[in-house]
Amino acid sequence: MAGQKDQEALSTAWEESLLAEQYAVAANTETEDGGWTQAAVASLDLASDRLLNQEEIDSYLGFSLDESSLDGAGGIRAIADSSIVSYERLPMLEIVFDRLVRLLTVSLRNFFSDNVEVSLDGITSIRFGDYVSSIPLPAILSVFKAEEWDNNGLVFVDSNLIYLIIDVLLGGRRGHTPMHMDGRPYTTIEINLVRRMLDVVLNDAAEAFAPLSPVTFTMDRIETNPRFASITRPANAAILVELRLAMEGRGGIIEILLPYATIEPIRDLLLQSFMGEKLGRDPTWEGHLATEVYSAMLDLEAVLHQEQLPLRQIVNMKVGDTIIFDVKSDPIVQIRCGEERLTEGRMGRIGDSMAVQLLAPLIRSTTTLAIFDQGATGKRD
Repeated sequence: MAGQKDQEALSTAWEESLLAEQYAVAANTETEDGGWTQAAVASLDLASDRLLNQEEIDSYLGFSLDESSLDGAGGIRAIADSSIVSYERLPMLEIVFDRLVRLLTVSLRNFFSDNVEVSLDGITSIRFGDYVSSIPLPAILSVFKAEEWDNNGLVFVDSNLIYLIIDVLLGGRRGHTPMHMDGRPYTTIEINLVRRMLDVVLNDAAEAFAPLSPVTFTMDRIETNPRFASITRPANAAILVELRLAMEGRGGIIEILLPYATIEPIRDLLLQSFMGEKLGRDPTWEGHLATEVYSAMLDLEAVLHQEQLPLRQIVNMKVGDTIIFDVKSDPIVQIRCGEERLTEGRMGRIGDSMAVQLLAPLIRSTTTLAIFDQGATGKRD
């Protein structure tokens, strides 16, 4: 054991002496201009294994200048912003906006009288203040109100799409050459043309939400300065939906911003999942479920009479005691399934078996679905 400790101490001293020699070599190999030679720098690599460059530090901290959302954030920033709920926890939301893409493809084709390709670029979570600060000027923003949800939302149209709308609607130049953006404010005519297209987008958005929750999106005002389009506090979280439109070899982006306070009334509906094409219902599965429910086995009970007795009397019961029921010789029998009373009848006998003759129709629940009847009919057919 002593020899092993001596060897470890000798090895440690040897490594320290090598490291000191590398520093000495680096200090004595400076170039004429005050820099170090490549060999000297390489000799310091062993001593600088634990040093991090700026890129690695930013990666660990989770900070990046080109990040505008929480997607991809890590490190300390991910911990600090963990209070923001990700849209991925709302499965139905992406289905709604996929439906909006299909509706816009048809509506905008009729609006522009030309083929329009609409695609969903992504759905992200972002703070409202960060989004407003990232909007380039000049801009056109539409503040709309969700009447049934009693809150507001925001629609942004980028400059490329605005000039494309003007060219298509006013018969301007068409082609693959992008327009030169001069940064001038938009005129009243241009704003009115964009307003017409935004009416189409809001109407289709309301129709996309209709199978989930009926809502009416009403345009409140048009703003050209993002500072005047404040609909919630800068620190509040919001959902940003980015739609890309392409037409005549050119295209642009429409962004729909919904604060979490706006969709809070339907949050429970957005949390549900489904299988199938239609929102919320799958007729094939409902028919199969109804058929299986009708074929299930239930235990029925024929209750002649029930009597409530004091606990003292029950405890003192002995063999030979008589319990008197206040009923007739042929009482009405209740037919029950568990705790639910289904109907009533009269007791009888058929051969060696006891029987019950029904005297009243079944008591049907008010929550019975018509699909159960359809499933039973299909099974009998």
